Amino acid sequence: MRILLVEDTHDVAGAIVASFGRRGDAVDHAITRAEANELLALQRYDVIILDINLPDGDGLSLLADQRRQGNTTPILMLTARLKIDDRVAALDQGADDYLVKPFDLRELEARVRALARRAQRDPSEGSVISYADLEVDIAGHTANLGGHPVNLTRREFGVLEALLINRGRVISKEQIFERMFSFDEDDVGLNAVEIYVARLRKKLEGGTVAIKTLRGLGYQLIARQ
Repeated sequence: MRILLVEDTHDVAGAIVASFGRRGDAVDHAITRAEANELLALQRYDVIILDINLPDGDGLSLLADQRRQGNTTPILMLTARLKIDDRVAALDQGADDYLVKPFDLRELEARVRALARRAQRDPSEGSVISYADLEVDIAGHTANLGGHPVNLTRREFGVLEALLINRGRVISKEQIFERMFSFDEDDVGLNAVEIYVARLRKKLEGGTVAIKTLRGLGYQLIARQ
């Protein structure tokens, strides 16, 4: 999952980036509205975490601008404001959720993943997705193959999540890369995707699911007959 965090409080931002990074998510961090607009012009995100108070303006106006431009990316607002009117205003302008500071990072992670699931998958699906003999708990970060746990690194799980969400469809190497790595990780190349796909493919051996490579197009998670 690729996330845009717009937050000017460095300790809060650092904690959020580290928390999602440990789970294998890519987080691009902007401090100002201007920086956020630059990143949004370059990259699509699964979820945007947006603080209301920013050095160069109100986060609510950035929210309103994105919705006017047709950006439907789920947006979670962070706010230190306790008044109900402020929270209602955020929701009325197109926010999908909000969290009042101070907050527990585990709750933020849960809310962000819920927003991403709602946007990317059938609403009837929960946190656990089953495909052939593979069962993956997206929220719990666990996977079972044929009833046996599969030990995955955070990057391998990120690849599996991307393939599983798009199961049956082809997903390009570039799309997987964008979900896994932020702009700050500029020393990582596309070949890293091939490495993690190869490792994941090996760990799925013996099951009825497989990763199919389509040269020049990308990868596809399929169920063997």
